Formats: sequence, C-alpha cells, structure tokens
Amino acid sequence: MENSLLAKRLDEHIAVARLLGGDRRIAGQVNEVAKRIVECYRNGGKTIFFGNGGSAADAQHAAAEFMGKYLKDRKSLPSIALTTNTSTLTAIGNDYGYDEVFRRQLEGLLKKGDIVIGISTSGNSPNVVNAIEYARDNGGFTVALVGAKKCKLDEIADICIKIPSESTPRIQEMHEFLLHTICEIVEKELFP
Repeated sequence: MENSLLAKRLDEHIAVARLLGGDRRIAGQVNEVAKRIVECYRNGGKTIFFGNGGSAADAQHAAAEFMGKYLKDRKSLPSIALTTNTSTLTAIGNDYGYDEVFRRQLEGLLKKGDIVIGISTSGNSPNVVNAIEYARDNGGFTVALVGAKKCKLDEIADICIKIPSESTPRIQEMHEFLLHTICEIVEKELFP
C-alpha cells in the first residue's frame, strides 16, 4: 500500500516539475530574480526571506544557502530569514498582531535595493501580503512565490512566480527547487 502512495506522489511531483520546466514565463522570472539578486549583492544589499509553516522553513533554508554556500565554497552573501528569531516574532505578534510580524521587522531591516522574497502557497497570507506591500513601497524589490490560484500577491509583488499546482505539498517542493536554482545562478554569476 505504501509503495502505491509513494508512486502516486512521485507521479504528481514529476507532473508539476514538467509543467514548471516547460513554462517559459517562469524560466524568465527565475532568471530575472537571480539577476536582481546579483545586482543587489554587487551594490551591497541583502536578501530577506519569510513565510509561514513549511514556507518559513523554505525561507530559512534559502537564507542559509546564501549565507553559507549552495554548491561553491565562496564568500558569504548577506541574507536573513525573518522567521528565525522567536523573541522578535512573539513580541511583535503580541504587541501588534501576527499580521505585522514580517512588516514590522522590515521597518528596521529593509534598505533601498534589498531583495524581499515572500513565500506563501495561497498567496493570501496577511503577514506576507503586508510585508510585500511595505517592501515595495519602501525601496525593496519584491518577489512572491505562490501556487496556481489567483491571489493578493499577484497584484502586489514586482515578480510573482506561480507554481502550476493547487496542492500545497507540490507547491512547496517546487518553491524549494526554484530557490535552489536561483541560488545556483547567483553563485555562478558572482563567483565564476
């Protein structure tokens, strides 16, 4: 029984990956995001990631790839996940509400030209939407990673990459894949 479920989930994963791989628009968006990150780093900026639940884990993972290394042993690149400081998250959540946990951090951290990447499978998480709006209005270049459904982040982010799926696990798998791909492009460009 477990083998049939494994095969079914693998088939779903491969099907979404094939859709993603054949989408020229997404390929162009990935290249544009990587290009913007390279420019940001060359100008002394940083990348800022955030999301909820599994997307919070993806945010932390992406920031770690830039700060540590992805494939190349190279200089650390400034990157932060707004999901990692529990004292900050709980203080802001308590004092201002959970919808403000990322926006409020951006008030203190965002510099003009920074790349701000919000990850939300629904594309409607209020705290992600609020932070992307704030970043866009205050000099950040905003990127949203979402699923296939129409969402608030479609209209707000400078670039909104939509995974061609409505399945949360498949969307999250592709978000991680795209973040890895972006990191690899950035590494190759900055450290040839």
